Amino acid sequence: MTVLLLEAGPDYRSREAPAAMRSHNHGEILLAEAYRGQYQWPGLKARRSEAQEATAFVRGRGAGGSSAINGLIGLRGEIDDFDRWAALGCAGWSGREVLPTFVRMEDDLNFGDAPYHGLGGPTPLCRVPLGQWGAVDLALREAAVGMGYGWAEDYHAPGSSGVSPVALTMREDRRVSTNDGYLEPARGRENLTVVGGALVDRVEFREVAEKGGAGGRVRAVGVRAAGADGFGDGARVARGKEILLCAGAVHSPAILMRSGIGPACVLEAAGVRQVVELTGVGQNLQDHPTVGLHLKLVAGARARGAHARRTSCCVRYSSGLAGAGRNDMFMASCNVFGIEGEALERGVIVASVFQAFSKGELRVVSTDPRVEPVIEERMLSDRRDLVRLRDGVRRLFALAGHAAIAGIAEETALGDLYGAGGSGVDSSAGDEELDRWLLEECIDCFHIAGTCRMGAVGDPATVVDPDCRVVGVDGLRVVDASVMPEIPRANTHLTTVMIAEHVAGRM
Repeated sequence: MTVLLLEAGPDYRSREAPAAMRSHNHGEILLAEAYRGQYQWPGLKARRSEAQEATAFVRGRGAGGSSAINGLIGLRGEIDDFDRWAALGCAGWSGREVLPTFVRMEDDLNFGDAPYHGLGGPTPLCRVPLGQWGAVDLALREAAVGMGYGWAEDYHAPGSSGVSPVALTMREDRRVSTNDGYLEPARGRENLTVVGGALVDRVEFREVAEKGGAGGRVRAVGVRAAGADGFGDGARVARGKEILLCAGAVHSPAILMRSGIGPACVLEAAGVRQVVELTGVGQNLQDHPTVGLHLKLVAGARARGAHARRTSCCVRYSSGLAGAGRNDMFMASCNVFGIEGEALERGVIVASVFQAFSKGELRVVSTDPRVEPVIEERMLSDRRDLVRLRDGVRRLFALAGHAAIAGIAEETALGDLYGAGGSGVDSSAGDEELDRWLLEECIDCFHIAGTCRMGAVGDPATVVDPDCRVVGVDGLRVVDASVMPEIPRANTHLTTVMIAEHVAGRM
């Protein structure tokens, strides 16, 4: 078997990764102009709620994808998340069935000998010792434990909740992306070819005759791509026995739609001839709604340099509201807000709805692969999310009044995660005022998922079956965060890697 890997962004070896990519503070790789155009998708935008305008949305572009630029947090979903997947028609994806995959892919440098952890896998997890935590980390830990949230040394231990050290996907103080952990060790294989700068336009098909000679199905036979770096400056079709789309929850559904797979009304409006009607493509879009409590830090609590440790402490808790499950909410510290100037004088404590119910959509508007899809997240459109984020804000205000946080902050102000705070909404705001502010200012965690939903064949919302095969098409799978039927109560990186490992085991 031979494998051709097409990457829209730059292909590079691990040793060539810039220092900003290896840093504990991913602000530079996200914000510095030198890297934004190289390792992100320029021009990609999303509208977070219907009360907002579309603004920039970050997705990794290049070897390792978003794992090369993310916040380094390695967190699994709750076991119940995956039991819910199984109940939604994803046979073989229950918590009991995916746990061995999480264990197999893991190299937990602190708890690897535990039965629910792994040692020696491609994905490292390590926790920063308390003595090396930043001022905001320590203040959040003291305040949250003091306010009764509890302490859990390992947030992956069964039944854990409360305040925990964050597990980082780092080894020897350096980020380990999927490029580093998976692709780099395979680079020497004669059956693997990696081509960077190859932007996939669409999947190519041929009709497959059913028994009796009548046509009825299509088979994927290749992809049409354009680019440089050895793939040619013009468009070219790369053919294969099986096509795996691993372009992420934004671009995998976009490729399907440009290929003629999706809702008829969307394809027609974009000028695409329909090949297969799958109404679920681009639907079921989810992310984690988030706001931040911004801290103007006293001099002794400020980060020392752009590469300071950004996040070492988090709080998972159960809101008990709106029928949500266990550990439905998440808070985390940010010791540094950026890479230079006033950003080094600020910290943030974020609150996020991690069991999110609101759903949006994504659609293509052109046959041109260089035209980004329209993303409507519709965050907080499900009132269950709005109620719990409002409660999360109240909890942030309560934390701000604790002596541990008051001792490191000259001022505190509610703001969106990437804004400067100072919106004028404070703890005196009533529910209606706060709800209005949340709809206008909430941001996501760049954890977009669910746009090629996995489920039972026959369910009209299903795009891929439990083996991640696209319904109604032979020889085509989608394997990335887009197949999640529900977003997990976790940062999406570990779950996305688990999906790839789990599907590989089923192929």
